[in-house]
Amino acid sequence: MSTFNKWLRQSFSSLRKEFPPRRLALLVLGAAIATFGLHNIHQRTGITEGGVLGMLLFVNHWTALPASLVSPVLDLLCYAVAWKVLGGGFLRTAVVSSAAMAAWFKVWESLPYLLPDLSPYPLAAAVLGATFIGVGVGLIIRQGGSSGGDDALALVIHKLSRWGLARCYLITDLTVLALSLSYIPALRIAFSLITVTLSSFLIEKVQNFRRKVPA
Repeated sequence: MSTFNKWLRQSFSSLRKEFPPRRLALLVLGAAIATFGLHNIHQRTGITEGGVLGMLLFVNHWTALPASLVSPVLDLLCYAVAWKVLGGGFLRTAVVSSAAMAAWFKVWESLPYLLPDLSPYPLAAAVLGATFIGVGVGLIIRQGGSSGGDDALALVIHKLSRWGLARCYLITDLTVLALSLSYIPALRIAFSLITVTLSSFLIEKVQNFRRKVPA
């Protein structure tokens, strides 16, 4: 028992060092912002996101499975691919942020919609939705985490290719947008393209805000 208690104390101490209050708070805040936009804007207006966030909406539409269930399953599949490239440190942080995403989805799904229905205003929905995703996911990425498997895949592409992060996101985003044509009209996909382009740009800006770039 003493050996177990010692291991438990060491593990808890290690987690506290890896996730100090400020870092943990920003991970949770980013998850809250991103999932709020996905639930209150994207799921209502037929404007989707790219990557795994868009795949989550795709699966939710065709299976009616709740996002709080689909989100961690898709994340785990992508993390399995990214683990060897990004390492265990990323994986631990990604698990924390993904758990926060799933928890916030559960919160928003238990409440009535908290924003007006923007379906008649697709451009406004695209821009506002992208802002929530860009800021929320940007905060998570800035802390070394992931809002979902698409972040993991984009970061793998970024690391292996040295392309800009926004470009890497667009690769996964455009793939999912093509699949989303199966249930979203082409005009809505055009607005979705605005969303993924703007959100990719904002993610990169938030990630690098006031951060020194190595020479």
